[in-house]
Amino acid sequence: MSIKFGTDGWRAVISEDFTFENVRKVAQAIADVTNDQFRGLPRLQPSLVVGFDTRFLSDRYAVAVAEVLAGNGIRVWLSQADAPTPMISYAIVDKWADGGVMITASHNPPRYNGIKLKASYGGSASAATHKEVERRIHLREGRGEQPRMLAYEQALKAGIIERFNPLPAFRSQMRNLVDFDAIERAGLSVAVDAMYGAGRIYLRRLLEGAECQVTELRNEMNPGFNGIHPEPIAQHLQPLVAEMATGKYHLGLATDGDADRIGAIDPDGRFIDPHQIMALLVDYLIQDRSLRGSIAKTVSTTQMLNRLGAHYGLHVHETPVGFHYISDLMLQEPVLLGGEESGGISILGHIPEGDGLLMGLLLTEMVAKRRKPLGALIDELMGRPYMGRFCYGRDDRAVKPFPKADLVEGLIANRPSALTGTSVAHVNNQDGVKFILTNNSWLLIRPSGTEPVLRIYAEASSHEAVATLLAEGTVLAQQVLKMI
Repeated sequence: MSIKFGTDGWRAVISEDFTFENVRKVAQAIADVTNDQFRGLPRLQPSLVVGFDTRFLSDRYAVAVAEVLAGNGIRVWLSQADAPTPMISYAIVDKWADGGVMITASHNPPRYNGIKLKASYGGSASAATHKEVERRIHLREGRGEQPRMLAYEQALKAGIIERFNPLPAFRSQMRNLVDFDAIERAGLSVAVDAMYGAGRIYLRRLLEGAECQVTELRNEMNPGFNGIHPEPIAQHLQPLVAEMATGKYHLGLATDGDADRIGAIDPDGRFIDPHQIMALLVDYLIQDRSLRGSIAKTVSTTQMLNRLGAHYGLHVHETPVGFHYISDLMLQEPVLLGGEESGGISILGHIPEGDGLLMGLLLTEMVAKRRKPLGALIDELMGRPYMGRFCYGRDDRAVKPFPKADLVEGLIANRPSALTGTSVAHVNNQDGVKFILTNNSWLLIRPSGTEPVLRIYAEASSHEAVATLLAEGTVLAQQVLKMI
């Protein structure tokens, strides 16, 4: 099979393509690329941080990666237990490592696992690095070369592999970015839904460190995620909604499979989606923290950020889907907030990596300082004259593999003049095809970069308009797919 990296690493079905053999091939290619970066330069031994989530065999895949890296002379910091991606990413910076490897398939279904490749700055490795890793895999396969390995126990004894706990350093970073004193003074009660993912225990401990009363749901080890997709979207958060209905909590927080994404529920059981979270945080960071910087968002993310940018005089960047595009911008300039519709968000002063733990803490701080629930805060924000009402929806359709470029070409060639009776003002084909209407509503059709799914997104001023846009988008996509 051909190992290919998508928008955030390589993902495949466990035991089908995601096998120990293929994981070792990827690890060897990563080792080759890492060592080549420093070939001929007098320096210390290269080092990489390796972490893993709660998926089936993730811990053993991580050991397999560590053995290959060690066999290539690379020092490995291997997490003691399953840990969130942002925590592993921060460990790279804290330990001055040359990069990192995270075994996770993030929010994908339980049958998947994957590898995220991280750079020395704690964010996703560049597209060029991913391509070079791919090239090295195929080059070695063509030559019939096998990965070099050093047995785990031998590497551990020699100090080439070292186990570590990523929480203490990460906790210190959170205290630099979050007003824990304000949270402590508020005496909040918080429900946390770990969704059986790597955020389990960690977000609870961080909140308890701010004197919050915390109830944690779905925090046991369950590699099958009890049959759910560990993605913090409304349809997967019914246990958290039910817990919030008891009336005991000021807010509910949920993290995805590797805790780089955030979702929230207010005391009335209302789902606060990532678009609303980003808008609230931009406003909060400016108004309450007096921070400034540009805004970076993906093409599938809300126009609320554009409205806020215009009001506060901030430049708004729009990128293809994938947090590594946001990461690139955060490395180039001061970005106040960067995020994507899936809930991966980071802020100024942190690593360029989606961080569900930090976002959960910031939402808690905002509720503590503004003394209002999230639902009331978003209603107030949308009620401002320069904002308006925004509703959002996404529909995922399982599809057979197809040439993605053909879909884009077909959608552009069959561009509708109007959608939901409103004229199409212009088309953006930066990632998939996005139709922007004259009333600022929009429809985006794009294939997923990590799984065989066609995603259809829409934003409008009412839920009814969103539903109609999604329906028309589905029909349009089906028509074009039939032509491919």
